[in-house]
Amino acid sequence: MIRPTHQFRAIFNGTTIPVLEQVANFDEARQALLAGNVANYDTPLYQARDMDVGHFKHKLALAIERKHRPPGPFGPDWPLKKGSASAVGDDWPVDNPILYHDLNNVGMEFQVTEMAKNNLEFNTAISLMRHQMLLLQTAISERV
Repeated sequence: MIRPTHQFRAIFNGTTIPVLEQVANFDEARQALLAGNVANYDTPLYQARDMDVGHFKHKLALAIERKHRPPGPFGPDWPLKKGSASAVGDDWPVDNPILYHDLNNVGMEFQVTEMAKNNLEFNTAISLMRHQMLLLQTAISERV
């Protein structure tokens, strides 16, 4: 017999909530980096840092594909490695062609634009997670 906690976990993992959680975690970590860039806007020799959004989304897509792949002769994880999606990726110096007189490369307009886009993605992920939770709550309470 399956215990109720395993049933709830299976239902929960069948939603988009785990994926949205990874997106929200990534966005939160990236927002902190971008805020650090803005805070160091006038710090001499400071080099802006960012996270590879494209790489994160690619790894997340691979993890989603692996989750939905039917089991084959080599198992569901073949040929992908486990743990394809990571909530926090590596950060790297931003390759900004503009270098200011104090050897700082933080472009304020670029940083603020990236923060706004990142914040929008984070808020969307949280809103979708909230909607999924409400759907689960409705299903569990057996209301329509």
